[in-house]
Amino acid sequence: MTPETDTTRAGFVAVIGAPNAGKSTLVNRIVGAKVAIVTQKVQTTRFPVRGIAMRDDAQLILVDTPGIFRTRRRLDRAMVKAALAGAEDADVILHVIDATGWVAKSQKRDVTAAQKRSIEDDLRVMNDLKELGRKAVLALNKIDEFDHAEVLPIIQKLHAEGIYSDIFPISAANGDGVDVLTDLLARAVPEGPYLYDPEQTADLPMRLLASEVTREKLMLRLHEELPYQLMVDTESWEERKDGSVKIQQAVIVGRENHKGMVLGKGGSSIKEIGKRAREELEAMLDRKVHLFLFVKVDERWEEKRDSYTPFGLEFDV
Repeated sequence: MTPETDTTRAGFVAVIGAPNAGKSTLVNRIVGAKVAIVTQKVQTTRFPVRGIAMRDDAQLILVDTPGIFRTRRRLDRAMVKAALAGAEDADVILHVIDATGWVAKSQKRDVTAAQKRSIEDDLRVMNDLKELGRKAVLALNKIDEFDHAEVLPIIQKLHAEGIYSDIFPISAANGDGVDVLTDLLARAVPEGPYLYDPEQTADLPMRLLASEVTREKLMLRLHEELPYQLMVDTESWEERKDGSVKIQQAVIVGRENHKGMVLGKGGSSIKEIGKRAREELEAMLDRKVHLFLFVKVDERWEEKRDSYTPFGLEFDV
């Protein structure tokens, strides 16, 4: 590890973009550890997660913001406001775009409904950046899914928008181009002392991180059966004398029929979800975890202020 000197750098990098652009995967790749949940379901990141990465003499604090998308409900508005606030306050803005839809459109191939929505969300972010009046770094993600030559017209088109200082074709999934992007970010943050211990990888409170781990397992297990309108609340965290920890979590859903989906036949789903979450938490904490899950139905949880404040989201938006 490079010792801290007068020439060290440190700063916040806001990672913004449409839902499912690959922001969480990219943050995890740069940090080299799991700090943000990654699923195939859009809008899984609910609040800014700070991943901390060291690059030579620079410390990058990566703020993985919620996806920016058209808002319909209070939770949507809170998530988008958190994302834009993260961009405004950061030293560097990193905009991540899923390039697959752009390439398909450019090559006059069929564009799926999901790709069309993603492009619309990208354009919305670009308009927000223009209003913000700040240049961003652009990461064109998922280039492993098509011929690299096909991305050149997209780079030219987006460069002409005048809102990007640099554009990097990358694959967050396999790491292509990520090292070059990270080097640029390390040079872009301001000179100054490190803001966190260089050995630290996240400043997310463990209770919140534990909630996110379980929520990820819910998403992965239930896929399309389960609406994303659920939350996991770590209600208690008890340190035991033998060094283990007892964690009790409530899975909160909005409808009674959602409870049955989470529980599964004879409790099979919740048992498997708990097993996978416990195994990951034990690996992260490097100690034995006793994890207890139960399901609560609260039709109005999204309209309660207490559902937002632990995650750093604003209720009055």
